[in-house]
Amino acid sequence: MDPSAAELLDDAGLIRRSLTEPEWFSALFERYGRRIYDYAARRLGAQAAEDIVAETFFVAFRRRDSYDMTRPLARPWLYGIATNIIAGHRRTEEKYYRTLRRTGLDPLPEPLAETVVRRVTAEVEERRLAGAMAALHRRDRDVLLLVAWAELSYEEIADALGVPVGTVRSRLHRARRKIRAALGDTDPTATDPTAEEK
Repeated sequence: MDPSAAELLDDAGLIRRSLTEPEWFSALFERYGRRIYDYAARRLGAQAAEDIVAETFFVAFRRRDSYDMTRPLARPWLYGIATNIIAGHRRTEEKYYRTLRRTGLDPLPEPLAETVVRRVTAEVEERRLAGAMAALHRRDRDVLLLVAWAELSYEEIADALGVPVGTVRSRLHRARRKIRAALGDTDPTATDPTAEEK
């Protein structure tokens, strides 16, 4: 596989090529492996993230012949697979949020100075957020985190989870309402704190 040739193909093109030349699938991992890792690490911690990434790309590789080639971006598909795998680790995720609520320790490492400043200014809110996250229903938490951490659009989330866009909106609204209530009417998942939900 020529890496420069892989750059010219969209995700569907890579998947199509991988049907007869499996090594082309590795370019998809190069594009999205780190993003899926970061998403999984934030949900389950760094230790579980590598396994989630490996499982996600293994499942995607096995199912690549059923991929809808009319969709040029595989990102929602991959996040959908990752989210389903994470669902299998639901107890681990809920335990992680309860631990985060107690300790305030985030799974993603940051530079020490940023960590100290952030911990000093936000430790109480972070613990309250972790408690609220642990209390959310898994389906609502999935949608909330696909918006906040994976930065998927409502349509991409609907595609990833196999639900209607209206369901995404209602789950997100419910999750944000509960998070806001736990944090005193602030929404840490909103990209613009002054903006209403889409």
